[in-house]
Amino acid sequence: MKNVTGIPNAEKGAERGTRARVARLILEHGPINAAALGERLGLTPAAVRRHLDALLAEGMIEPRAARPRVQRGRGRPAKLFVITDAGRGAFVHAYDGLAGGALRFLAERVGEDAVGEFARAQVGGLIRRLGPAMREASADQRVRVLAEALTADGYAASASEAKSGGEQLCQHHCPVAHVAAEFPQLCEAETEAFGRLLGTPVQRLATIAHGDGVCTTHVSSPALASQRNAPVNPRRSATDEPPDDPGVTTSTSHNATDTSKETGR
Repeated sequence: MKNVTGIPNAEKGAERGTRARVARLILEHGPINAAALGERLGLTPAAVRRHLDALLAEGMIEPRAARPRVQRGRGRPAKLFVITDAGRGAFVHAYDGLAGGALRFLAERVGEDAVGEFARAQVGGLIRRLGPAMREASADQRVRVLAEALTADGYAASASEAKSGGEQLCQHHCPVAHVAAEFPQLCEAETEAFGRLLGTPVQRLATIAHGDGVCTTHVSSPALASQRNAPVNPRRSATDEPPDDPGVTTSTSHNATDTSKETGR
């Protein structure tokens, strides 16, 4: 049976499904070029271009110029694609309006400090849940374990080595990005939690809430944690302040470092 467009419904559904997979890959791995998308999905260059053109027309993705590199061979550099705010919004499943209203009410009635306490209480669940796994994991596996847990929570996270040393934790999706843009305490509390869980200095380099394409956290080498053996005590109160440990940095600055450049910003 065909619809008014003359395209079989099953075929049209398959097209939408593949297009959604293209958008998801751009969300999770962008900036990414068409060739890499085709390899991951097993699509021909023509098929990838068709889906990219449709997503561009819908405002779901946008092109981004590649960073200048040593030219290899002739021809133009491959065009990269990133997800737009509208595209990211299609994957959002948090109740931004309700959450934002609740935090504004809390800030007005109780004060800004209450918002920070709420944020730390929220990430306290992550600390309690991952504390045992982090203690069992070797120091060089903790970032990967954290990335997997964040991915399961909807953050599309990945872990990789940083060229400047240490590791890099990237979150390609943030279900609460719009709320965090108004209340940075959410990002600050999350960064504090990462430092406690990993037991080593961390620094937030970029956030989706701040307008960046990816939330990027630099994780220092475990050697810098010196005597800090246990990454977290899950019996601590969720609203307790982070340990008074000068080895853990929880800066939320957006410094233009080599590490942040690796994400394509």
